[in-house]
Amino acid sequence: MARRKTTAKVDNKKLIIEAFNEMAREKSIDRDLLQGIVEETLSLMVKKKYGQDSNFDIIVNMEKGDIEIYLMRTIVEEVENPELEIAAAEVSERTGEPADVGEEFIEEITLGNIADSFGRRLIAQAIQTLNQRIRDVEKDNVYEEYAKRVGEVIIGEIYQVRPNNILVMHNKIEMRLPREEQIPSERLKKNQQVKAIIKEVRRTGGATGLPDIILSRADDMFMARLFEQEIPEIYDGIIEIRAIAREPGERAKVAVTSFDERVDPVGACVGMKGIRIHAIVRELNNENIDIIEHTDDPRLFVARALSPAKVRDVQLDPETRQSTVIVPDDQVSLAIGKSGQNVRLASKLTGYSLALVKEGAEDIELVEFREELGRALYDQLINSGIDTCREFLEADPAHLLRLPGVTRTKILEIRGIMLDEFEEREDPRYLRALDEAADALRPAQDGAADDLADSYAEDTPEVYAADEDEAIEADEQVLSDDAHDEE
Repeated sequence: MARRKTTAKVDNKKLIIEAFNEMAREKSIDRDLLQGIVEETLSLMVKKKYGQDSNFDIIVNMEKGDIEIYLMRTIVEEVENPELEIAAAEVSERTGEPADVGEEFIEEITLGNIADSFGRRLIAQAIQTLNQRIRDVEKDNVYEEYAKRVGEVIIGEIYQVRPNNILVMHNKIEMRLPREEQIPSERLKKNQQVKAIIKEVRRTGGATGLPDIILSRADDMFMARLFEQEIPEIYDGIIEIRAIAREPGERAKVAVTSFDERVDPVGACVGMKGIRIHAIVRELNNENIDIIEHTDDPRLFVARALSPAKVRDVQLDPETRQSTVIVPDDQVSLAIGKSGQNVRLASKLTGYSLALVKEGAEDIELVEFREELGRALYDQLINSGIDTCREFLEADPAHLLRLPGVTRTKILEIRGIMLDEFEEREDPRYLRALDEAADALRPAQDGAADDLADSYAEDTPEVYAADEDEAIEADEQVLSDDAHDEE
């Protein structure tokens, strides 16, 4: 006959129920999941005490506050397997009744006698394991919840300001606003409400051991979300933001387009008396925002992107994504902007590398640089149709390199002199084009050094002879001109 050792039931079930409810509520853990964690922890504790093969049942009732463990072992005269068997003498000692060999002995362990059954050390380990499992579940829950909310705007409260981070509390979850994601000109203070976008969620790295949730106020997406909140037409999909170029806290350009011809995208974003756009500007610490109507015509889009400057002409190279913009003299400063900000943002917005050229920019006849060029090279350039400095600066590098005696170093030397005269800087794009042309025209290294030397030796006399004849003719012409001037 099966026998059971019983003990007095605990009378603090109400406290246990409240503890479970509070844990489930504060940690945002499902009650069924929490019950499973408790059962798993108790199972590990039983196996440590009675062995991995022990036979037991665990009952956890969170509604009633019941936690019971039933350990089942067979009664034998002599124990061979302590995990599954118990001596009859031990059973008789525990129950005070004769024990029948072969029957099953059920030992009941409850909260009332759990300390006596497992010992304080094992119970302390079980509590530690339970807390760790709950923390792991909490981490997973927080990660899953906020990973789905990446790109969403939240409002939190600043509770700590550090040199490189601002810690924000949202729904009792700590989030981080790094310095590089802050608006540089903005000064946020403790206990201040702050609006930001969830930019990234990392599984580890948070100060409290929870996932590291990165916020941003400098990301372009934050501005896009603010437009959605303040402008119903964007939220409803009637107007779409096509591109954003931004220098946080200072200036931004936003390209918008309308899918309804009756709706003006720029006017809808600005709002009556600018009320809509001003709300966004205030949130972004008075960041200036240019609203531009997007167009599929890249030339027109580039011209609009440079607003408020008015341009005269736009020349594009779609393959290299480079553009030359002709700007009237009185619009150059507007097109460039403060510290080059306007042209920089326009370039980012359109995706084209922009080079501004003044309309009717000054030019110098090539003859003014005849001494620096050398008589032979000057004549070659004139004969090839290059008459001015601008024409030389804009000439195809490959064309120049094909001229006899012209090298990459020589081209850069002459360009440096001319650019200094115009007070301009070298264009990195030209340097890349020059290097590519030089590589393409470089002779293949497929022979011995002697063969190359012989080849150059054969060509050199003819080149020099031709240059010498041209030089003599040029000198004679100059002497004739001088004599005519004296007369």
